Amino acid sequence: MSDPNMKEFYNRVVRIEQAHSMGYGFEAEGTLGRSFYRRTPVRRRPVFRIGVFLICFCFGMKGAIHYNMGAESYDRRVAEIEARGGLDAVQGFLMRSEPVTRLISHGIGVVIERSRT
Repeated sequence: MSDPNMKEFYNRVVRIEQAHSMGYGFEAEGTLGRSFYRRTPVRRRPVFRIGVFLICFCFGMKGAIHYNMGAESYDRRVAEIEARGGLDAVQGFLMRSEPVTRLISHGIGVVIERSRT
């Protein structure tokens, strides 16, 4: 006849041995045990996610400005900035209304029209 307490005991022993083989130790609180000397894994920086977020944010801001100013006024102002030359020409080139900006501007317009009705 098997004793259920012995089965539970042997299960605990197996669990403790597995933990011990993986490097876990039994430490008193406040002491420097095995976990203190374990090297923490290096976390990778989320550079790709940050880049995608910044690109989406820039296009979103351009779309919002494009919607707020209107297409003709926006294009006229960007042309004025480009005409100044120097770094302003680069800024004007970046602020041109390309299809993505116009698509976002149109989407903002659709959302605002739906919210008004």
